[in-house]
Amino acid sequence: MPTLNVQTNVPGDNVVISDVLKDLSKVVARVIGKPEAYVMISVKTSIPMCFAGTEAPAAYAELISIGGLGPDTNKKLSAAISEILETKLTVPPNRCYIKFYDVKRSDFGWNGSTF
Repeated sequence: MPTLNVQTNVPGDNVVISDVLKDLSKVVARVIGKPEAYVMISVKTSIPMCFAGTEAPAAYAELISIGGLGPDTNKKLSAAISEILETKLTVPPNRCYIKFYDVKRSDFGWNGSTF
């Protein structure tokens, strides 16, 4: 159930969103080691955003997962996600924050219940 939510100020009409979604989905599944069938990705473009005092391309992302996260994995995820955001959205790695949440099964709902 890894879920990655990305917000960026990059205009959506300049981006092939389906490519971004697919690339992020594959990398999250691969790095965390969970089936891609459970991965959810959301990308919101054209969000008003200021980072370091400018409105140059920037992004904020949150990755939520039941297990699979930790210092080493988070570092790998940060590198892989940042690379995709840079190549697909023109957001430099130094203009993106990524927050990682490792949650309990009981804190995440799916299919009318919880995991």
